[in-house]
Amino acid sequence: MIRTLTFLITVLSASACIPILQSRYLTSEDIVVLPREDNLRKVRRGRIDPCLQWESYVPDTSHMSHTPMRYLRVNVHWMNTPDTAYDLTGQRAVDFAKGLIRAANYDLAKNRQMWLPNGNSTPVVPTNYRYVLTPDPDIPGDEGIYFHFDPELTYYIHKGKNRNLYRREVFEKYGVQLDSVLNIFIMPHHPDSVASPTYGAFGVGVALGNAIKLAGIYHNAKDRDDYWNFRGGVNHETGHILGLGHSWVTDGCDDTPVHSQECFSKGQGAKCDTMTSNNVMDYAAEQNSWSPCQVGKIQQRLAQENSRGRNFLLPTWCELKDSLEVVIRDSVEWNGAHDLEGRLTIASGGRLIIRCRVSIPPGGVITVEPGGTLVLDGARLHNACGKEWEGIVVQKFGDEVGKVFYTDNPVVENARNPLPPLGAQPETP
Repeated sequence: MIRTLTFLITVLSASACIPILQSRYLTSEDIVVLPREDNLRKVRRGRIDPCLQWESYVPDTSHMSHTPMRYLRVNVHWMNTPDTAYDLTGQRAVDFAKGLIRAANYDLAKNRQMWLPNGNSTPVVPTNYRYVLTPDPDIPGDEGIYFHFDPELTYYIHKGKNRNLYRREVFEKYGVQLDSVLNIFIMPHHPDSVASPTYGAFGVGVALGNAIKLAGIYHNAKDRDDYWNFRGGVNHETGHILGLGHSWVTDGCDDTPVHSQECFSKGQGAKCDTMTSNNVMDYAAEQNSWSPCQVGKIQQRLAQENSRGRNFLLPTWCELKDSLEVVIRDSVEWNGAHDLEGRLTIASGGRLIIRCRVSIPPGGVITVEPGGTLVLDGARLHNACGKEWEGIVVQKFGDEVGKVFYTDNPVVENARNPLPPLGAQPETP
């Protein structure tokens, strides 16, 4: 009996010494203020704000979970005459439209090495956005594909005194959800234009803010799978919508070389084997490569809260997804805005510096585990849908604790447990 009691006392005493994991929402006592002359602050004190630079938005291929896939909502409109002069209609046109979006997404997913400059080693980075056909929820059975038979607005006129490529009447009359869905209008070239021996009824298009006109499909699509031949036009015009310029001129990207347009394809002659471009923003037979700068500019546009391009995004950050938790296990700096879809955890040994806007999904939380470090360097933490997120949790296990540093008071919105103001004494992490 005495031995049994002694054993129980020993076990209970030992168990009392075992540390337990403690968690609490951030308090002033948990915060350490970094001196402003610290290296982390220099980039914000200079003339260049990293939050406004495309370089900060190129997807980090070592941490792809930090940049969730973005989905652009699109729909497709087929313009035709009242007597259906063009036979690409009905189910064939529906299948063609779906195939066209699928083919455009294929190139987005298979970003290729750029052909120019010849022999280049420009990195190939994921584009990290795709299109999704988006029906109108107010139209029963809608698929996001529409047919319009109009005696006046059917045609696309690229040049001449009656040109209408920049006119928006067709959008204003037939556009669907123009404030949140990118509308793609497929139009025939005017028969008077086609009749001219100097006019080529080729694939051509124009981007006008919230809608795109494409012409040439009616005249050149012969087989049911010919949508593959027009995917470059979709990606090219969408590139304009998302802030890209033509790559044969100065477009703000040093990795898209200025070059001559005399080589449309490699089959034109020996010199074109090394002078042809395959960049999406060129006029060329192949338009299937995006440079890192172009991807960065697109992702930057999609992350800007006041940009038109962002309005077309499916707001996937409005819902918490347990499977998309972001766990920081090494040293990471977020110099661009992020819209997360899962919880954010800084694990032991991990260190995350946040310098820009970060949206935490509704009900989400930032957890700083024992041995983890979070630095808020002028950050703005919020939920981009205006919903509540939980706040920052700091954990402790024994003598090891999660650390949170401020270089300035961060802006915090929509948090159920608001962050406390600056406190504690400066300390270097």
